[in-house]
Amino acid sequence: MLKKSNKGDSLIAKLDKTRINEKIEAKEVRLISVDGEQLGIVSLDEALNLAQEENLDLMEVAPNAKPPVCRILDYGKLKYEEKKKAQQSKKKQHVIKIKEVRLRPHIDDHDLDTKLSMGKKFLKDGCKLKVTLRFRGREMTRIDLGEAVMDRVEEILSDVAVVEKRNPLEGRQMHVIFTSK
Repeated sequence: MLKKSNKGDSLIAKLDKTRINEKIEAKEVRLISVDGEQLGIVSLDEALNLAQEENLDLMEVAPNAKPPVCRILDYGKLKYEEKKKAQQSKKKQHVIKIKEVRLRPHIDDHDLDTKLSMGKKFLKDGCKLKVTLRFRGREMTRIDLGEAVMDRVEEILSDVAVVEKRNPLEGRQMHVIFTSK
């Protein structure tokens, strides 16, 4: 199964695709020992015997080389370490959440204050705030009212937030993205 959710998972998927032991198809391979020492070009049977003597696996490292490069190693241990590395990198990730507040051009002052107080709370929690103003029906003829509302929003949030991105009218919507100061 091939997963593409993040970098760590792709390493595990790459390990799953590699050929080990009897799955290697070449007749001769360039062999590398556990210590990283080159043992030269040997037959596949001889390489498999050397790996089995040490209770390890033979893994194809460079399948496109002539002859393919194989290494003697503990495949289970390698897979375990890659999985741990993926978990560590996932733990260090910082996900930025975007919370949205939707408005209309004919919004009342109290309603605007209520929605923006929630927006301030989102910004204090460390999220970004996306303010969307949607026009419906004939409101499209009065875009200036929507721009006035967005200017009031920017003025109200100016003490706690900075405008990161301002999108003018896209279809029937206008967006402004705020980040906390």
